[in-house]
Amino acid sequence: MTTTQSTTHGATAIARLLEQAEREGNAIAQFGDMLSLEQAYKVQSELLALRLARGESLAGAKLGFTSEAKMAQMGVHEVIVGFLTADMHVDGGAALALEGLVHPRIEPEVAFRFGQAIPAGASEEQIIASVDAVAPALEIIDSRYRDFSFSLADVVADNTSASRYVLGEWTEFTDDLAGRAVTLLVDGTITETGTTSAILGDPMNALKAFARMNSRYGSGLPAGAVLLAGAATAAVALAPGRTITAIVAGIGTVELETAGAAA
Repeated sequence: MTTTQSTTHGATAIARLLEQAEREGNAIAQFGDMLSLEQAYKVQSELLALRLARGESLAGAKLGFTSEAKMAQMGVHEVIVGFLTADMHVDGGAALALEGLVHPRIEPEVAFRFGQAIPAGASEEQIIASVDAVAPALEIIDSRYRDFSFSLADVVADNTSASRYVLGEWTEFTDDLAGRAVTLLVDGTITETGTTSAILGDPMNALKAFARMNSRYGSGLPAGAVLLAGAATAAVALAPGRTITAIVAGIGTVELETAGAAA
């Protein structure tokens, strides 16, 4: 797509291209400098509107670039935010079919649940006070761009590569979440290790970051919504016929199986 075509199409048309790429499992060309960050968030908003129009419901939000290394790699100093819909949720114990995904990768996270609705202008204090539970989570990311390569604006427009998520059992919320060991296993073999401090130094800081981003770009969340705080380790490429397990010390375990024969 040329710069002229991108400008002419506008946010809605770009959102339609991304939504079609997600539905059909086809990678598309990057937009690069065709989009500013502000325009990218407008595309993301249009993308959410398209998904709601096809019958999905808003179920939460997710943060990206929550590690210092990733921020430095992308040349940014602030996290990015995307949305989650109920259709993205994979029940624990269910097998995820990888057909139709483009570049699926998986990473362990900490999830927060909001017991109350979050208005667009909610303060940090309101957002933290609204959390009623925490859980281990697995997020499946899946960029819709060729070669899993993108600019900052590209990834924001593509809803921060959000694809699917799995939640472990909810447990009582505690603000003592930093420094907890995180282990990612594939078929019982340890693949990645890290700590929850990789998430902005402390997952509690993710709630504060979400407050800023929700005030700037969001429209709030319904009661019962989920916030994925960010990855605690590097992402791992997904293949069929695997069992992926994440263990977050003191919080719990979450597991996902991928459908199909192992490669």
